[in-house]
Amino acid sequence: MTGDDPLEESESGEPTTDGGERGDGSRSAPTLRADGGAAGADGEGSEVPRADGGAVDDVALDPWGSSSVSDYRKLFEEFGIEEFDEVLEEVPHPHYLMRRGVIFGHRDYRPVAEAMREGEPAAVLSGFMPTGDPHIGHKLVFDEIIWHQRQGADAYGLIADLEAHAARGMSWEEIDEHARSYLLSLLALGFDPEEGTLYRQSENREVQDLAFELGAEANFSEFQSIYGFDGETDVSHMQSVVTQMADILYPQLEEPKPTVIPVGPDQDPHVRLARDLAERMRFFKVSKAYASFELEPEERDLVAEFYEELEPAEFDDDQLRCTHVAEALAETPLADLETDADTLSSVLTKLEEAGMEPIRPRTRFFDRRATDEAFEALIDAVEGEKRVYENHVDAFEVDLADAEELAREVEVDNGGYGFRPPSSIYHRFMTGLTGGKMSSSIPASHISLLDDPEKGYDKVKSATTGGRETAEEQREKGGRADECPVYELYAYLLAGDDDEFAKLVYDECVGGERLCGDCKEQAAELMREFLAEHQEKRAEVEELLEEAEIELESPRRR
Repeated sequence: MTGDDPLEESESGEPTTDGGERGDGSRSAPTLRADGGAAGADGEGSEVPRADGGAVDDVALDPWGSSSVSDYRKLFEEFGIEEFDEVLEEVPHPHYLMRRGVIFGHRDYRPVAEAMREGEPAAVLSGFMPTGDPHIGHKLVFDEIIWHQRQGADAYGLIADLEAHAARGMSWEEIDEHARSYLLSLLALGFDPEEGTLYRQSENREVQDLAFELGAEANFSEFQSIYGFDGETDVSHMQSVVTQMADILYPQLEEPKPTVIPVGPDQDPHVRLARDLAERMRFFKVSKAYASFELEPEERDLVAEFYEELEPAEFDDDQLRCTHVAEALAETPLADLETDADTLSSVLTKLEEAGMEPIRPRTRFFDRRATDEAFEALIDAVEGEKRVYENHVDAFEVDLADAEELAREVEVDNGGYGFRPPSSIYHRFMTGLTGGKMSSSIPASHISLLDDPEKGYDKVKSATTGGRETAEEQREKGGRADECPVYELYAYLLAGDDDEFAKLVYDECVGGERLCGDCKEQAAELMREFLAEHQEKRAEVEELLEEAEIELESPRRR
């Protein structure tokens, strides 16, 4: 769960670089919106291996490898990531990365957006694995943290030094050097250390203690499935995963609150595991129920459907009972039910065993890992009609939303965490300046925030573009801004908050008015100005960093 994800850390093969005025169109880049931002990618890629050796329809999500996404729609289909455009209108004063579709997806972001709108507690956290210099890909994450901080969220920036040491074999001396550089850029871009929190994994005892507790809820087979770990994976690498889970949940140690983790899509496996662990750490599971026994979600949906359709008055005592629903289900052809044979068989068995027990909707508090004191406190807190069983309490006058809050309140009052599942937002991978992937192993493909401004200027001037073969063809057909790394620089960075400027560049390009030479010259000048200004600000915040409450030199050095 680190912020270096927009830029690939490794890449096989040589990049295609023409260094001239046109692009060869061979890469699969994000499609860019005509309104000055990035739209949904429509590229058709080839099969890409997963971390566990399998493949999932062109999508590889490996937090430590060379992840790639040839078609962002696959992330919605395969992994349940939601489109950010669907929640954009609910976000107060959205950042330009949101408006332009660079931030393209999310998991459960609505609670964060609502908290910021209402002035309620919220948090943002992302981490940086200090394996090299900060670059323009990291700036996306820096900006997302800073924007959320300015919207009132508690902001956390962490140095993932344990992960760098365990997963990448970095020495502590190297980690210290790069960590300082990341922090300087974060502060230079506007992070407020007095209002936010900066820390290193290795120096945060609360994170390490939480990681130990979370580790009791995870197992090796799960790590095998998610990350492809095997008998050759060292224990420290596995431990670093649990530490990242603790990082993600750390903002909620003082109080449960909506928390967002801004990352690239390759970090989604970490987010999914953290959401699962947050639920497993809860004292109580709250759900809808229809009888005293437990139903799986698919079974519950089936019973709910028949509860709504059947008329109690049609039965002898005007009471809908388990046996009545079982009979109705058994008489219904499987083809007419939105379920499979195994689910139908299971729910029929449970209903038939319950016999004449009435079917009544209720809200269930299931005891997952509560203390005896917490379970008793919950029983006392539930108002109205209720039924108490050995492992759960059924409430007949409490709706689901109120029950969730009640369960969390009882849990926190009795020493539990009450974690809310963390949310996430996902930004696109940046295309390399030389075409193909952006890679830290290919200096010409990316721009470091520490590059000399003149060097940054030269890299942009030498970049591949989405231009046509000739100036005449460009004027006639227009440029291919949708496939252009240079236009990405405008949309992601150089246009800043000026949507009109980003749209003007796009329109002039696709309309044939803007030629690649002039466009790259303008972008190169803007890049030079940005790097000069950023590095000047880095120098200005040196003292601020020295005063921040974070260890700049690891005591683990030998």
